[in-house]
Amino acid sequence: MIFKAKGLVRASSTTTQPLSSHMLRLLLLCVAFLFLTVSEAGCNHQDQESLLWFSGNVSSSVSPLNWNPSVDCCSWEGITCDDSSNSHITAIYLPFRGLKGKLPFSVLKLHHLSQLNLSHNHLSGPLPLDFLSSLDQLTVLDLSYNSFTGPIPSFMCLSSPQLSTLDFSYNDFSGHIPRGLGRCLRLSVLRAGFNHLSGEIPRDIYNLSKLEKLVLPANHLSGKIDDDITQLKKLTSLELYSNNLEGDIPKDIGKLSSLQALQLHTNNITGTVPLSLANCTNLVKLNLRKNQLEGTLSELDFSRFQRLSILDLGNNSFSGEFPWRVHSCKSLTAMRFASNKLTGQVSPQVLELESLSFLSLSDNQLTNITGALSILQGCRNLSTLLIGKNFYNETFPSDRDLISPDGFPNLRIFASGGCGLRGEIPAWLIKLKSLAVMDLSHNQLVGSIPGWLGTLPHLFYIDLSDNLLSGELPKELFQLKALISLKGYDATERNNLKLPVYINPNNLTAHYQYNKLSSFPPAIYIRRNNLKGSIPVETGHIPNELSNLTNLERLDLSNNNLSGRIPWSLTRLHFMSYFNVANNTLQGPIPTGSQFDTFPRAHFEGNSLLFGGVLLNSCPAPTQSPATTTDEEKLTRIFTVAVATGFSLTFTLVILVLNCYVDMI
Repeated sequence: MIFKAKGLVRASSTTTQPLSSHMLRLLLLCVAFLFLTVSEAGCNHQDQESLLWFSGNVSSSVSPLNWNPSVDCCSWEGITCDDSSNSHITAIYLPFRGLKGKLPFSVLKLHHLSQLNLSHNHLSGPLPLDFLSSLDQLTVLDLSYNSFTGPIPSFMCLSSPQLSTLDFSYNDFSGHIPRGLGRCLRLSVLRAGFNHLSGEIPRDIYNLSKLEKLVLPANHLSGKIDDDITQLKKLTSLELYSNNLEGDIPKDIGKLSSLQALQLHTNNITGTVPLSLANCTNLVKLNLRKNQLEGTLSELDFSRFQRLSILDLGNNSFSGEFPWRVHSCKSLTAMRFASNKLTGQVSPQVLELESLSFLSLSDNQLTNITGALSILQGCRNLSTLLIGKNFYNETFPSDRDLISPDGFPNLRIFASGGCGLRGEIPAWLIKLKSLAVMDLSHNQLVGSIPGWLGTLPHLFYIDLSDNLLSGELPKELFQLKALISLKGYDATERNNLKLPVYINPNNLTAHYQYNKLSSFPPAIYIRRNNLKGSIPVETGHIPNELSNLTNLERLDLSNNNLSGRIPWSLTRLHFMSYFNVANNTLQGPIPTGSQFDTFPRAHFEGNSLLFGGVLLNSCPAPTQSPATTTDEEKLTRIFTVAVATGFSLTFTLVILVLNCYVDMI
C-alpha cells in the first residue's frame, strides 16, 4: 500500500505538469481582467466632473492644480476616495495652495464628501445661502485664513448633522453667528475668530454637549457670557477675547473643570474673579487682561492651578496686597499683574517659581525697589522684567555689588521707567550681559550716560528719555555691537516672548505690541535731558568711514542742549525711519537725500541756526563785524586808488559765500 501510494504521488506529479501551465495562463488572464475592471471603475465620473469644474473656476498663485482628466481622480493632489466600487470622493485637502476665486458650486455635488479643507488660501466672496445643503456626510469644514465675506450660512446643521469641526476664522464674515448650531449635536470644534461678527452668542450653542473648543475672538460680539455656558462640560478651550462682552464671569465657571485655556481679555467684563475658578485645575493659560475686574485676589486658591503656565490679570482694577500665594503655581512661566492697584513688596516666595521667564508688575503701588531687585536676581530663567511705574520717588540702587556676578543671567528685557527714581544710572547694569532692551525713562536720574553701556553685546534698544542726565553723548554708546553687526542683532530673532510687551514710545497714544524680542525696533531714545556737546561723528560712521549703526531704526535726541552740525553720514543709515533733534542748539544744513527727505519738519524745529532740507529755509546771512563794515566803507572811498585793498576785501566776501555753499551740500 505504501508503494502504491508513492506511485500514485509520483504519477500525480507527472500528470499535473501540463495542467499548471494552463492554470498559470488562466490566472494571468484573471488578473488582467480584474485590473481592467478596477481601472474602468476608478473614481465616480460625476465626482470627477465636479472637481474639474472646481479647478476650472479657481486659480493658484503657487502652481495650477495638476488634475489630469485622463488619470484616476482618486490619485489627484489633495483628493481622497472611499473603498466603494464607485470610488466616491470623501475628502478635499488643499490648504496653502494659493487658491483664488469664489468657492465653486460644484463642491455641493460631492454628496459623499466628509472633509473639506481649503484653509490658508485667497478664496473670496460670499458663501452660497444653501451651502452644505446637499453635503449630509460632512464632518469637517475648514475655510479659515481666506477672504470670504457676507454672513455665515444658516441651516448648516439641518443639512449636515454629522459636523464635528467648523472653522471660519480669519476671514471677513459679518452679521450674527447663525442660530441653529445647537442642532450640530456632534460638534466638538467651533472657530470663527478674527471676523466682523456681531450680536450675542446664540444660546443654543450651550446645548452642544460634545463641544471642546469655542473660539470666537476678535469680533464685535456683545452681551454677557450666559450662565448656561457651564453646561459645556467637555470644553477645554474658551477664547472670547477682543470683543465687546460685558457683565460678570459666570459664578459657576468652575464647573468647566476640563478647561485648559480661558482667554477673555480685552472686553468690558466687570465684577470679581469667581472663587469657583479654582476648580478648573487643568488650566494651562488664564488671560483676563484689560477688563474692568475688581476686588482682591487673596482669597483665590492659586494652589489648585498646578498646571497653569501663563497668567495674565493685567489692566484691571484689582486692589489690596499682591497675591503672593500665586507662588504655589509651580508651572508658571509668565505672569502679568500690571496696571492694577496692588500694594506691598516683592516676596522671596517668588523664587519658588523656578520656570518663571516673564514677570510684569508695572503700574501698581509696590515699594522697596532695592529689595525687589535683590530678590528677583535669583530667578534664574527670568528673561523679561517689567517693574515701571512703581517705587515712586525711591532711589535707584546703584551699588555695583547689589547684583551678584551670576544675577539675572538670562535677563533680556528690563524696564523700570516712570518711577521717578533718583540717583544715577546704576553700575550693576554692566553685569547683565544678556540685556537687549533697557527702559529707564521718566525718572529723575542725574549724572552722565556711562560709556560702559556700549560694551553690552546684545543691547539694541535704549530709552533714557525724560531724566536729568547731563554731559556729552559718549562715543561708546554709538559702538553697540547689536546696532553694528547683523550677526549680533539676528541673535534675537528666535526669542519669542511668553506674553506680549506693550509700549507707547515717545508718549504716543497708541500702544505697540511686541510678541518677540526681534520685533522691537533698534532704537536710542534720549529726549528731554540736559545733554550738551555735539552729536559724535561716530554716529554716522560705519566700516570704511561710513556709518556704524547700520541696524539703527529710531534715534531721538530732541529737547537737549546739543550743538554742532548734523553729520551728513547719517544719510547712510538706510534703516532709520525715525529721527528727531528738535529743540537743541544745532546749526548748519540739514542733510538731504535718502530718508532725511521724509522726516517731519517738527523734528528739526527749535534749532534757530539749522537750515535747508525739510525746513525749506535758506542759509542765514553771515553776521558782519563792525571792522568789516568799516573796511567796506574805506573800500568805497579809496577804490580807485587802492585796487589791492579792493581785491583783498573781495576775496574775503568770496570766502564767506563759499562757506555758506559748502554747508548746503
